[in-house]
Amino acid sequence: QVQLVESGGGLVQTGGSLRLSCAAPPRTFNYYVMKWFRQAPGKEREFVAAISWNGITTTYADSVKGRFTISTDNDKNTLYLQMNLLTAKGTAVYYCNADGRARGGSEQWGQGTQVTVSS
Repeated sequence: QVQLVESGGGLVQTGGSLRLSCAAPPRTFNYYVMKWFRQAPGKEREFVAAISWNGITTTYADSVKGRFTISTDNDKNTLYLQMNLLTAKGTAVYYCNADGRARGGSEQWGQGTQVTVSS
């Protein structure tokens, strides 16, 4: 089982930036597709961004393209989500996800970190 620990959430003003981090066990990024999801109050959890196991391919939800960047630091075993030009729609709990199902593995979630964007 992969333990994921998110951090970096907080309160930010509209138009501001925030960087989320997700600490993972060593070598996690070699075997799992890493993703970020978010869940706003009263809404379903939605996909935000993903990065392939080799870090080459990234995918983003249309709503965040051009503003959010997903990346990994293999030396620090940390997944990041850089969020720029935040809007009120960015208010949500953000979850880190490790998806190993394509390789016969499991899917693991972090506990989430709250991001609140104020106007």
